[in-house]
Amino acid sequence: MGNPKAFLKIERKEAGYRPVHERVTDFGEVEQTLCEQDRKEQASRCMDCGVPFCHWSCPLGNRQSEWQDLVYKGEWRKAYENLQATDDFPEFTGRVCPALCEKGCVLNLASDPVTIRENEVAIVEKAFAEGFVKPRIAAKKSGKKVAVIGSGPAGLAAANQLSAMGHAVTVFERDEAPGGLLRLGIPDFKLTKKIIDRRLDVMKQQGVEFVCNANITTLPEGFDAAVIAIGAGVPRDLQAEGRELKGIHFALDFLKNQNRAVAARWIVDENDPLSAKGKHVLVIGGGDTGSDCVGTSVRQGAASVTQIEIMPKPPVGTNPATPWPYYPNVLKTSSSHKEGCERRWSLATSKFIGKDGQVTGVEVKCSESGKSEVIKADLVLLAMGFVHPEQEGLVANLNLATDARKNIAGNANLQTSAPKVFVAGDATTGASLVVRAIASGRNAAQAIHEYLSK
Repeated sequence: MGNPKAFLKIERKEAGYRPVHERVTDFGEVEQTLCEQDRKEQASRCMDCGVPFCHWSCPLGNRQSEWQDLVYKGEWRKAYENLQATDDFPEFTGRVCPALCEKGCVLNLASDPVTIRENEVAIVEKAFAEGFVKPRIAAKKSGKKVAVIGSGPAGLAAANQLSAMGHAVTVFERDEAPGGLLRLGIPDFKLTKKIIDRRLDVMKQQGVEFVCNANITTLPEGFDAAVIAIGAGVPRDLQAEGRELKGIHFALDFLKNQNRAVAARWIVDENDPLSAKGKHVLVIGGGDTGSDCVGTSVRQGAASVTQIEIMPKPPVGTNPATPWPYYPNVLKTSSSHKEGCERRWSLATSKFIGKDGQVTGVEVKCSESGKSEVIKADLVLLAMGFVHPEQEGLVANLNLATDARKNIAGNANLQTSAPKVFVAGDATTGASLVVRAIASGRNAAQAIHEYLSK
């Protein structure tokens, strides 16, 4: 521990966001960066506590206190080596993870936590800039071939690990480019897609093969094992009266449309049914996906944006029901919320109201007061989470929907009842965090490696 008293003298300093008036005009990343000296000072705040709850909180088991000390000492290469030993993609988790580690930081008990997430990004960006990131070429090839179905964070992590272990890996992706929800579900203002492409280039040099536009309905032939990492892509619907009206869409369809527009350099204009331009937008659902819809709607030029949540408003700051070191259920205000949005809680949707087949408003009822009202809306986005993997195609043919959930509960190696088939990520747990998907992908890779080694 280089500076045992730094946490007493140095205050937490965040990089912050680009100015609102600037960032709402484009889809560039909103988060800024600190200079190298500031990063070292922030890393020095890690107090090397006896029981590192940051490590306990992290699904990947990142050794935060170790690489914080290395950053403070300026040993960036060693910091990256330490970080990538447990996290395949710190450039993803450092941008989109809700920082479970920071919520478990012991400094929460008396001060502000260490800027672990931002330091994580600083390490991996330094590593790419300095050429520390290299393809992990196995010294000996196993002669075994593994198919990875799905290229989201779980599938990519499994492919990355299996390739480094010496297996020949082919990743099959249904959409036009690898990345899954990282590419199509998360807006560029949180994760610009060049970050994904940069990592994919490293994996390709490592020997991973990617096959896109692949609608896999049966297991590909010629593989010794396969891992199903197709996510939990079926969105939760809201079957209220008037659901058939035009202008009501799932959040992911809305976000995919914009992400594809950014990638192809075309503009989502008012003629697009998924455009928010000039419309009164109502986002139903108070989570991260809903927040992403808010930021995207603002950038598209919405006349107004309202986000409603069926649950009561969480407390601000601390919540006795979720004490340290557990992840706190408190009010979360994202960068998108600060860009122009009305947020309301304890509202349940009663019915959709329309005229000439087009939605014009939504009737909601407050669970606290019992009063009903109509919220004006030309575009309604359903952002209420996801329920399960698609129950057709590959899953239906393998009959793994039940098997996957049964086995994840009682079988740590993620192997299914089907021969040679393993599962990973949201396909096993339901919709969860990117960091948990990466951890699941790593676990599945280890299980497959042991299976192939027998």
